[in-house]
Amino acid sequence: MGEEAALERQWRLPAVALRGVLFALVAVFGWASVGLADAATWCGILALAALPGVVLPRHRLLAPAGRLAEVVVVVLGTLATDGLPAWMLPYLIAPFAAAAFDAAGQATGDEGRYARLRTWGPPALVAVAAIGLVAQTPRVPAYDRGTYVTTVGVALAFGLASAVGAWWLRRSRSSDLHHSQLPYAEAAALLTQLRVVARQLPGSTLDPGGIATEIVDAASRIPGVERAAVLSAASGRRLVVLAQHADERVDWETSPQLNSLLADAWAGQKPQGGQVPLSRSTQGPVASLVIPLVAEGRTVGLIAIESDDPAAFGPETIAAAEEHTKGTALRLETALLFEDVRSMATTEERQRLAREIHDGIAQELAMLGYGIDNAMAILPPEAGEAESELADLRSEVTRLVTELRFSLFELRSNVDRQGGLASAIADYARTVGASAGLRVHLSLDEGGARLPASTEAELLRIAQEAITNARKHARAENLWVTCEVDPPYTRIEVTDDGQGLSGEAAEGRYGLAIMSERAERIRGSLEIRPHQPHGTTVAVVLNAGARPTPRAETPRPGSAAWAAADRAARTGQPARRPDLGGRGSQ
Repeated sequence: MGEEAALERQWRLPAVALRGVLFALVAVFGWASVGLADAATWCGILALAALPGVVLPRHRLLAPAGRLAEVVVVVLGTLATDGLPAWMLPYLIAPFAAAAFDAAGQATGDEGRYARLRTWGPPALVAVAAIGLVAQTPRVPAYDRGTYVTTVGVALAFGLASAVGAWWLRRSRSSDLHHSQLPYAEAAALLTQLRVVARQLPGSTLDPGGIATEIVDAASRIPGVERAAVLSAASGRRLVVLAQHADERVDWETSPQLNSLLADAWAGQKPQGGQVPLSRSTQGPVASLVIPLVAEGRTVGLIAIESDDPAAFGPETIAAAEEHTKGTALRLETALLFEDVRSMATTEERQRLAREIHDGIAQELAMLGYGIDNAMAILPPEAGEAESELADLRSEVTRLVTELRFSLFELRSNVDRQGGLASAIADYARTVGASAGLRVHLSLDEGGARLPASTEAELLRIAQEAITNARKHARAENLWVTCEVDPPYTRIEVTDDGQGLSGEAAEGRYGLAIMSERAERIRGSLEIRPHQPHGTTVAVVLNAGARPTPRAETPRPGSAAWAAADRAARTGQPARRPDLGGRGSQ
């Protein structure tokens, strides 16, 4: 394992330092006890024995053999001096500790005798040292035997203590590393399983919108049902409409705190019926039914059903509704979880790219610009052509820095939990328009209901790409941005008065392909058409069949209605689109 190898690399320097300190210690003891000649001889032999453990500490054969040689040299050196003063015994700490540290590691490629050699190395070294030293006891004079036995016992005790300490250190560090990597290992295993299972699912899809549409279609076939919707949880204790079925616009209630049926169904996980309307747009007496979607004891979403007949939903209808939606909760939860994981990964990757661009190429381009400025400052007066070239180069660097700033702003832009999609698009359009010299005209129509977070993120990216294309390639002067959000229906439209599609560069056409892929991912339709007298319109629509009943004809960008809105904005009156019903627009 990589963690084990890292631990061994960290231990290598302390192990060498430990051997060095102990070697110097026994050398001093030997010099003081048996003289320089004998001490130098045995220290030289000990240095040769320690060489494999220092140079090749991870070798499966040479490292254990080196540690055994160190123990043998210590025992023989003690025997050669008739037991006392036993000046080499402190060095036993080094081979004992090294062997124990090696034995505590997890086997990686060791099999058979190599694994057993690692495991039984420490007790074998202790046994060799104990037997060799105890065997010397009869040769020690009787009056010194007590001192000799005590010295040997203390030396072996210190050696065993060092071995236990090294073993515990290795195991504790390995355990810390294992626990720190455990969440990543579990996440990798789960994601791998998810990838395999996702490919085996019917239709190979984990699309919450598609699954919710199937649930709504099943609910709409129940006798008496006139309006139905699937709601799932979102941030801020609100619900979002994933799909709906209705002949006309329905403004579903998305705050459970304001509707007892929604709140009771979510908390109690039991169907709730009554005559409390489930939508803010419903007038008159109705029959309402809320069926919770429960998977493994967790409430995933709600199926909201309404009928204009107050007596439409009896016990038989509730049983039929539960039967029609049986088994769909787990599918929907799986799709929502997958969408959350993908959204988190996408957000993290965008933030990482933004950091790398800011800390890398952006800084390097800024330094390049400063270098060009310094070069221009020291040019002689007669260097006219060189100064012109440098000025052109400086302008290009400035342009690149500006593009990088736009890219960073785009990467870091997200839909705020409180502001909503329309606010995020408006902020982006205003910022880009102010920096690029575009006159931005906004028409925003967003109610209290929200789209799923992943859908809002994709729509924001489509709008950003359309605005970026208008800024970079269209050479436009005006930019019209329309945003209508009435879940599940949504329409985002970006129009410019530039040179049109015929003037698009290859990069711009690649951006159109990216927008098409994003629209397809959220089951939307993307339309790109010319704008008269010149320019381009990019429009993305979600759930066109759920579009609210038009209240008035939508004025075209650049028409008299748009001009009237601009004049009203300049005079301090709120600009209002006739088809927006008075909601806040600009």
